[in-house]
This record gives sequence, C-alpha cells and structure tokens, in this order.
Amino acid sequence: MFDSAFRMRAGLAVFAVTAGAALLPVSAQADGVVNVYSQRQPFLIQPLLDAFTEETGIQTEVLHLDEGLPERIAAEGENSPADVILTVDIGRLVAVVDAGVTQPVENDVIYEAIPSQYRDPEGHWFGVTTRGRVIYASKERVEQDTITYEELADPKWKGKVCMRSGQHQYNIALFASMIAHHGEEQAEEWMKGLKENLARKPGGNDRGQAQAIYAGECDLGLGNTYYVGLMMNNNEEPEQQEWADAIKVLFPNSEDRGTHVNISGMALAKNAPNKENALKLMEFLTSAEAQAIYAEENYEYPVLPGAAVSETVQSFGEIKPDTLPLADVAKYRKAASEMVDRVGLDDGPAS
Repeated sequence: MFDSAFRMRAGLAVFAVTAGAALLPVSAQADGVVNVYSQRQPFLIQPLLDAFTEETGIQTEVLHLDEGLPERIAAEGENSPADVILTVDIGRLVAVVDAGVTQPVENDVIYEAIPSQYRDPEGHWFGVTTRGRVIYASKERVEQDTITYEELADPKWKGKVCMRSGQHQYNIALFASMIAHHGEEQAEEWMKGLKENLARKPGGNDRGQAQAIYAGECDLGLGNTYYVGLMMNNNEEPEQQEWADAIKVLFPNSEDRGTHVNISGMALAKNAPNKENALKLMEFLTSAEAQAIYAEENYEYPVLPGAAVSETVQSFGEIKPDTLPLADVAKYRKAASEMVDRVGLDDGPAS
C-alpha cells in the first residue's frame, strides 16, 4: 500500500497506476530519497540504483510503467513525486519533454560526461547508454562482413530480410535517421526497396529476427546490439544461445557516416520534490562506475567516452556511431511513421 504522505502529494493519480506497475512506499519529499519513474525494466536498473545508494546513502524508490508515464506525471501535476525519469529510445524521451513534465538541467558534471549528440540542446534529456541498430547476418549464408543500411534495398537481398514492425520505436528512429541523411523522397524509395526484399510480413521482436535467421527463414535481420548479448548469455532459455550463435553482427555504414545508435536516457522531472538528490543520481549515472555497470549488466555501450565495455559487447566487433545528433533524428520521427504507412511496409512484400 502507498503511505499517507505519498497519497496526499500524488492525489487521485496514484490510483491510476498501470497494471503491473509497482511503487515502494515513500514520502514524496524526504531526506535521503530520490523517486524514479522508469520505463526500463526494474532488473535492468536495480544494480545501478543499489550502487548509487551504497555510495551516497540516498535511497531510491522506483515506479515502473511500461506505458503512460508522461501522462501519469502530467496528471499528478505539481504534486507529482517524480524526481528522475528513466526511459529508452529518443522518441520516448521527446514524448516526455513534449508532455511538459521535465525541466532543463544546467550541470557541468553531466554536460562534460555526455557527448553533445546524445543530449538535448535545451538540457531536458540526456543519454545514459547507447545501442546500435545493426544487421544480424547468417554466419552460414552471408559471406560479407560489411554492409550499409542503403544496401537493404538492393535486389540481391530479395526475400532475405526480416524485421519487426516498421512502426516500432527502434525502427522509426532508424528510418528518421535515413530521412535526416537522404531527404524524404530518397528515403521513401529506399523503404520501398526494403519492403520488396522482406522474406515475410514484419513481426515479432528483435530476438525473433535472430530466431528466423537460425531457422533459415531469412539471411538478414534488423536488431539492437544488446539483444545479442542477452541471447548469448541466456542460460534459462538455451535455445536463444543457438540463435545468437547462428548470426554475426554487421555494423552498417562503418566505412562512411557510421551506424545509427539509439539511447536509454534520463530527465529531471518538472516538479521534482528532491531535486538535489535527483541531480546527484543523474551525475552518478554518467560516472565511469555506473557506465561500466550499465555496460556489463545490459550489454549496452556507455555514453561516457573511455568507459569500460563488457567482453560480450566487445565480441560483436567495433562500432563507429553515427555522429548525427539524436535531436536532429527526432525531428523526423513523425515523417518516418507516416512513410511506413504510406509505403505499406508492415503489409509485407508484394502487397
């Protein structure tokens, strides 16, 4: 149950918790506490929060919401207990800002740690980790070790490409980057070629594309780098290790502009009742210690230059990230989504 102090600050909004969300009892404003609203799974961030508490003595209380996080904070208004917002994907970060539930941060420690392409020019959001949107390729059937995103539209791959829905946030960000680099007209022609090269109607998740390659249904699949690490080290479902072993990671455009990357990120809530503690947590998340924990636990890339990368991630090969600022990519997300519908990408090939 929520305690009375928390209920008084959050008002009726506390009863609108999305099914499955869990919130530990806490006074919204308290010494030595920071309240985290997170769209990241609890097991992914708990090691970081534990390390933060051990170092600072500040306790963390977490509300996990898969959906509706910006709306939840907006509904709570000035009484919101939210201090720090954690989420994934540039689209979700922008959605939080657009909802008017963040405030700008001016903090030298954070700004010096995070490269400019991974933070909002106005200081409303900051990348914490990156993940490459790469191409999974069959070790058995694909000889080449280099590729470009543009090549996914080459007729030589007809019937050999798998992907999840084009409307998924990870693909929308990639398509937005294609628009940013090539313009809408050229990007749309590319998307039409990609559609014709699909082996099947888009579906499943990123791991499902590796499974399809393992099963011989396709030779190439779009996916995030960290899923490869999760499959490689999944002892509870060893069949996923077989999927991972069937693929190699190709980093698109490594010989020119670099591979598109997305981020997990953080923002300072607009009405953070524990602002000082919130900033301490945000500073900690950019530290070498926290970045190394993130990299080891989640198989992601640190945003902090020079931070340690896990051995699993190193095994994928070297990534050369696209330096296009993610704020510029975000401008084209709506156009990318509309393009997916216009081209009928999710209808599959020859439709």
